[in-house]
Amino acid sequence: MKRLIFVNGAMGAGKTTVCRELKEMLQPSVFLDGDWCWDMSPFVVTAETQQLVLDNICGMLNRFLACDAFENVIFCWVMHRQEIIDGILARLETGGAEYRLFTLDITEKALRERLGGDIAQGKRTPDVIARSMDRRLACQQTRGTKIDVSRISPREAAVRIARAVKGE
Repeated sequence: MKRLIFVNGAMGAGKTTVCRELKEMLQPSVFLDGDWCWDMSPFVVTAETQQLVLDNICGMLNRFLACDAFENVIFCWVMHRQEIIDGILARLETGGAEYRLFTLDITEKALRERLGGDIAQGKRTPDVIARSMDRRLACQQTRGTKIDVSRISPREAAVRIARAVKGE
């Protein structure tokens, strides 16, 4: 049975790293990070670019779901409002795929430490902290399984998700 796995969480919670691990654990799998669809310079958020990103995400997810080569379609993004998740799901032709949503929850202290490390390495700019804190609280309100990643490795978070989707 095909599975559609959404991984949600604030910026810096570890979604991409967890999903890379998960992709290896749940083969055959494919992984799409919604942020890849926002990789533009300059970064411009308008109604037009938002629609473009959502169209690209939904189009790619639909093509992955239709492809027999993959049993697991893994998608991560900051989906801080339930209507974002519901809007994406409404546009997908799941073909009966089992859908699961996991939100990577993290304490404020742990998130600040992770983001601080990213900022020190030049991977992020300081303005990400306030945005990520807001998204962290909003992501907690979405439906689905919450996994506290404050004190576990990305691999352990991926193991927990893999076990859950396998029914273990």
